[in-house]
Amino acid sequence: MLKLAIIVKSFLLTGGSERHTVEVTRRLLGKGHQIDLYARFASPDLSNGINIHHIPDKWKFSSVLNSVSFALEADAALKGKKYDVIHSNERGFRQDVLTIHSFSYKGSFRRFSSFRKITRRYLSPRSLLYLWLEKKQMDSPYLVAVSDLIREDIAANYGRSEALDVIPPGVDIDYFNPGSLIRYRKPVRDKLGIQSGDIVLLFIGSEFKRKGLDDLLAVIAPPMRLLVVGQGDRLNHYQRLAGELGISERVHFLGLCQDVRQYIAASDIVVLPSLSDAFGMSILEAMSCAKPVVVSARAGVSMLIENSVNGFVFKDKRELPEILEVLYDPYRRDSAGGNARKTAEFHSWKKTADAYERLFYKTAETKRG
Repeated sequence: MLKLAIIVKSFLLTGGSERHTVEVTRRLLGKGHQIDLYARFASPDLSNGINIHHIPDKWKFSSVLNSVSFALEADAALKGKKYDVIHSNERGFRQDVLTIHSFSYKGSFRRFSSFRKITRRYLSPRSLLYLWLEKKQMDSPYLVAVSDLIREDIAANYGRSEALDVIPPGVDIDYFNPGSLIRYRKPVRDKLGIQSGDIVLLFIGSEFKRKGLDDLLAVIAPPMRLLVVGQGDRLNHYQRLAGELGISERVHFLGLCQDVRQYIAASDIVVLPSLSDAFGMSILEAMSCAKPVVVSARAGVSMLIENSVNGFVFKDKRELPEILEVLYDPYRRDSAGGNARKTAEFHSWKKTADAYERLFYKTAETKRG
């Protein structure tokens, strides 16, 4: 048994990194390990059996100062305490293992022109603080990237390749399974007025621009319909864009959803045309439901997809219409979906937790010398 400290701002089933932390931590607890959680917010329903150490939520007027505050407060709370392993999912100072859930702030400067890069990087106190905090986190003894893309980002921007593992997020293969969808498909399609000959695409995400919704709307044409699940940025803009493209009747903006399985059930293809995505857990959930998926190569989840076998990966948005046309064939959809389910079964949350457990034992042994 290991005595573990887990650090995360919110122990909730909301965002991707938060849900990742909950799923792995609960399974480690189930394996008999002692868990101390250092968090600002923790759902009582999710934290039974876990020792909670509440970290104050300070400096909320500034995102960077809020992050620095969390790192300092967590560091102070951990001081003098003995753990086999301290595992953080946030920027911090004292962790043995750090899981990195997003692309580096340093790497983001590549998007700017040279002049803007200089002013943003060297003249902005906010940027300097973020870069300082990010550099500190890269000094962690062990790093875990959630995808190959994140591993490559760390190597490119911080020259780190040693003690760096890739452990992708998992999926609840029992909750997201093809059998659980049967009762949803016809009622949802009927409610939305979907005809038997329509090919229904599903987009899941709450950052519409970064997730590539613009590119997806541009290719919608008969017989396609598009379901958009998520409370994205500039919703009115995207509704107007659908109107300008003459596809308003073919696009359904459905907002946030408690149980996304109903829309996975109603869909024929799940698409994630992200411009930048550390992973993309909704795609793995769709794969677990035996749905064919189409994913941008700039989404980390693409590492799990063998093109034309268990899904489709595109590097250029101009490839998207041709791929979607291939999937008009129900045989191709069934084949890709069946293989997608097999892939998902190799990436259950249990297997993700097992991988972390092995890393934690290795880390504890190294600490003991």
